[in-house]
Amino acid sequence: MEEARQSKKDHVLVVPFPAQGHINPMLQLCKLLSTKGIKPTLSLTVCISKSINTTTIPTHHGPPIQLRPISDGYDEGGLHQAESIEAYLDSIRTDGPKTLTQIIKKLSEEGDPVTAIIYDGFMPWVFNVAQQFGLARVLFFTESCTVNSIYYHVQRGLIQLPLMGPGPSTVSVPGAPELQPWETPSFLHKFGSFPVWFEGVLRQYNDIDHWRVGTIGPTIPSYYLDKSLEDEKDHNFQLFKPNTTSCKNWLDTKPRNSVIYVSFGSLIKLTEEQFEEVAWSLKNGRYSFLWVVRELEQAKLPKGFIDEIFGQGLVVGWASQLEVLAHEATGCFVTHCGLNSILEAFCLGVPIVGVPRWTDQATNAKFVEDVWGVGVRTKVDKKGIVRRENLDECIRKIMEGDIREEIMKNVAKWKKLAKQTLSEGGSSYKNIDEFVAYLA
Repeated sequence: MEEARQSKKDHVLVVPFPAQGHINPMLQLCKLLSTKGIKPTLSLTVCISKSINTTTIPTHHGPPIQLRPISDGYDEGGLHQAESIEAYLDSIRTDGPKTLTQIIKKLSEEGDPVTAIIYDGFMPWVFNVAQQFGLARVLFFTESCTVNSIYYHVQRGLIQLPLMGPGPSTVSVPGAPELQPWETPSFLHKFGSFPVWFEGVLRQYNDIDHWRVGTIGPTIPSYYLDKSLEDEKDHNFQLFKPNTTSCKNWLDTKPRNSVIYVSFGSLIKLTEEQFEEVAWSLKNGRYSFLWVVRELEQAKLPKGFIDEIFGQGLVVGWASQLEVLAHEATGCFVTHCGLNSILEAFCLGVPIVGVPRWTDQATNAKFVEDVWGVGVRTKVDKKGIVRRENLDECIRKIMEGDIREEIMKNVAKWKKLAKQTLSEGGSSYKNIDEFVAYLA
């Protein structure tokens, strides 16, 4: 989404929200712009910049991506250092604008002025900084079109909250199916939960009337899509160190389409009870499984679980998800239904079992099952827990059930469409070219 403007632009400053699922797609956008001759500078937080230990990310077909860090007020530990999420968001709204302003001034002093800023919708304060310098402002959404449309309608008062009160029993926005309340983003159907996050989400839409909208995804490395950049096989950024060799060596010993890959992303924190249900579903099932459990979460695993799954399963602290999904042994992806994970599964032809937890994930899971037809959703009980029997049933449906053939046809269809949209003549290809022409 962009604001109309007509002067020459060839250096963009890209500002993502400091979370893996936000950084990776915006980093891929930087790479795409670089191939078109646009110079990208990426502003990660100081803490994250320290963790990757570089000031430049090379690209093989255009200008390298320069890193210019901004401060979130917690330069040593980032979000994990903050007393609360409320404290963190307040801090980044205070310190972020100050340091971003310094970066823009410094680049201008160095004779390399910024001409446009592409900013994450979760960082709406960037709009005001860009406006102060007369820079073009480009808003990048990391959630789906339907989710953004729902939030927009709420922000404009077109959907009344709470959803469980009087009025329509379903939610409807243009271009999307009717949604049951529990199929909307959790900020809506669990109204009052995470109010600071919800307020931040709605701020994305304060200043965007009459801006043009264009889709440019899926933003994953070219190697897994059109292969126009075959040496671009990774996002070049991981918040956690992946166990790449261990995963590949283990997967290499398994038959084709036989492994259940399980990952709930970089932020989700399951309860011990939910860990137990997932663990025993996998252990008592008939399939091999590779389960990503972040190191800080592994203490929640049932006692003795790692020893009991020897030979059947592998638990790792982190994995290179693209490589796992691309491996021929992977037959199913059990996921929290973050949009990046779903798109990666699309592009690599892997069917999905959705276990949505919060934010946009329930809506994404609805589309996985009922719109795209590439997987199934689990159900939760009154305590909000997905029980082992339900998870096992969903996995079996994907791996050997009556619906498997139809799901695999849909998976192949969407994989083909994902490739086509970024290939020459595709909708994203055209939109990116049009955007570059606007910048240049």
